[in-house]
Amino acid sequence: MAAASGRRVSPEAIRFEDDGSIPNNRLPLLVYPGAVAVGGADPAAGFEARFAANDWRGGWRNGIYPFVHFHSTAHEVLGIAWGEARVRFGGDAGRVLTVRPGDVVVIPAGVGHQNLGSSADLLVVGAYPAGMNWDLCRGRPEERPRVLENIARVPLPATDPLYGQDGPLLEHWQGA
Repeated sequence: MAAASGRRVSPEAIRFEDDGSIPNNRLPLLVYPGAVAVGGADPAAGFEARFAANDWRGGWRNGIYPFVHFHSTAHEVLGIAWGEARVRFGGDAGRVLTVRPGDVVVIPAGVGHQNLGSSADLLVVGAYPAGMNWDLCRGRPEERPRVLENIARVPLPATDPLYGQDGPLLEHWQGA
């Protein structure tokens, strides 16, 4: 599975501050627009194969929750196989992006995300570095002490979900 343009795509790095409810992360969200050529009867399978080949596992197929949430125990990658969605990243004061087929978004542990509206055919493929176990957090005050500790313990992934050990994720996240 190659980039839609036939070349490697550099991600946009977006940082979010802790807003008191959604902790976000010192690591930037990475958006790889049009990074994957999609097509065929099962475009999700290509994302699954690529992510698994780069040791991002525990894959799933679904959409994106319509409420603000984050994961405190794992980073997450999303590949857009079909449809499109308006997704707010970073919590209520975050940034709204429209994701489309071929886009890949890597979400650091703690970074909020929420589907604000999507096409009926939206299909997202998700996975986690080395199959890390994820949790579901909503930014409630009683969660905060636990999630801040969890986020601090989440290790950096060994590979970029698209490009492996030589991928730009490592450049953006090491030393962040």
